[in-house]
Amino acid sequence: MNKYELQTTSVWKFPDRGHWATHKGDYRGNWSPHIPKNLILKYSKPNETVLDCFVGSGTTLIECKLLNRNGIGIDINQTALEIAKNRLNFNVLNTNKILLQKGDATKLSTIESNSIDFICTHPPYADIIKYSEYTVGDLSHLSYNDFLFAIKDVADECYRVLKNNKFCSFMIGDIRKMGSVIPLGFLTMQEFIKAGFTVKEIIIKEQFNCQSTNYWKEQSKRMNFYLLAHEYIFVLNK
Repeated sequence: MNKYELQTTSVWKFPDRGHWATHKGDYRGNWSPHIPKNLILKYSKPNETVLDCFVGSGTTLIECKLLNRNGIGIDINQTALEIAKNRLNFNVLNTNKILLQKGDATKLSTIESNSIDFICTHPPYADIIKYSEYTVGDLSHLSYNDFLFAIKDVADECYRVLKNNKFCSFMIGDIRKMGSVIPLGFLTMQEFIKAGFTVKEIIIKEQFNCQSTNYWKEQSKRMNFYLLAHEYIFVLNK
């Protein structure tokens, strides 16, 4: 087997999204496993604890299990947790611990302060994709202004639970409303800076295999704008 090569520049692209282990691309909006794999290998060590506070279908925790990291996955969506539990049902030789919890990323009440070695997560992009029927606390039902208000609490909680001199990473993209771009990525990053983080890296991730591409192609012709074809991966230091 060829050795896995980590990304070395600030522009990432994965035309082949990755289908090893139990990874699948059928959960709308989930990220390629290449992303958490790269981040976990670079910013954490074996047996350290990685938190994903928007765990979704479990991509990050699958990588934790494969890479011998302890993983904590939190999501407010019970259906997502059930999918993640199913996809984590495989055996490895590692002795790491994987924990799934139903919870709210704005109130990480089950996690002690200064206890996490690395945060690797993928929040919703405001209300672009709604991941559940309306649930109190589900950020995917919030307009971007309300989303940013909630993300402030997420950033504060991530800062609280992360150990000093450790890293927090997340991927997020911009959104378009009425033909105009709302820079949700940088607005979200700014909330993490306000919480106390400093920016280690800003990575541009090229977007592939988006289910809504054909729709937006037609919209871009009608309204004369460029297709958004990138997302940001922010790596922040406490």
